[in-house]
Amino acid sequence: MELTKKDIVKKIEISAVQMPDGENAVYELIDYAMRYDFACVYALPCWVPFLKKQINRNSNIKIASTVGFPSGAHSKEVKIRETQELLNLGVNELDMVMNVGMLLSGRYDYVQDEIKSIVDLAGGIVVKVIIEVKYLNEDTIKKACELCIHANADYVKTSTGWTESPTLDVVSLITSFVHDAIKIKVAGGIRDLNTLVEMYKLGVSRFGINTKAAVEIIKEFDRLPNSIP
Repeated sequence: MELTKKDIVKKIEISAVQMPDGENAVYELIDYAMRYDFACVYALPCWVPFLKKQINRNSNIKIASTVGFPSGAHSKEVKIRETQELLNLGVNELDMVMNVGMLLSGRYDYVQDEIKSIVDLAGGIVVKVIIEVKYLNEDTIKKACELCIHANADYVKTSTGWTESPTLDVVSLITSFVHDAIKIKVAGGIRDLNTLVEMYKLGVSRFGINTKAAVEIIKEFDRLPNSIP
């Protein structure tokens, strides 16, 4: 299957979720989202009302935010309250951070129950679970994916983007383990078209990319033929 520019654009979620990202960064996020028609825009929870006001209501661009970001170590009750607030604000998608400390402590029931609580509360709103692969080995990556699948999450996501980018080997490991049981989102360090395409070929469905890098990737595509084999 060939990848067109539209295909690539609709696999990219752009974000302004770094600690210093303020109103100017969110304005820029909205501007580029509307200009290029990216799949989704992510901002930290306090900026969701601002996003809702600024994104064209006729747009297909989804509005999303984060739960338990970036550590994942909030109590389950806090994550549930945060989820409910974001749902009340009208988000279309959620990225929640897995409690990696609980995972590494072997508290698998806790981790799975927490994810399932968020998924159930979301009521069909897409939930992506960030497993932060930097802190995991092959066995714990597989376990994290398994827990996401059993909790009925929509996606497993490699990282918050606050750590280094996952390697192709890590992405390959995840895709070989989950097959079609859950979708995959990669975030962090995707800075060029070739990396995106290689990860797509491995089975990645969505890419979380900061705004400037996403725009550069689209410009890179514009310098190529109309599609990529």
